[in-house]
Amino acid sequence: MSWLSVIIAGLITYFTRFSMITFVNSKMMSKKVRLVLSYVPSTVFPAIIFPAVFFNDNGYFVDVNDPKIFGILAAIIIGFFSRSIIATIISGLVVYWIFIL
Repeated sequence: MSWLSVIIAGLITYFTRFSMITFVNSKMMSKKVRLVLSYVPSTVFPAIIFPAVFFNDNGYFVDVNDPKIFGILAAIIIGFFSRSIIATIISGLVVYWIFIL
């Protein structure tokens, strides 16, 4: 029963998002709406990343010396100057791995 629920929920989520992509014509939207929607990915991504970096498994803030904080600081700096997603991800992971060794 639980797998069936997961599959049904996944299909409903997929078709809901698919219908918005397929049936909504971007030319029907005003320029202001398109401008606002262009900021959605850049606002959702930090909301996903913040809890993973700054909270531990128990829901408490991590210590200042946590390797994840050093990794995200390196990724922010490299991302700001390089404007490259790949360089940002690799630099954050490398710094994180250096601090956990």
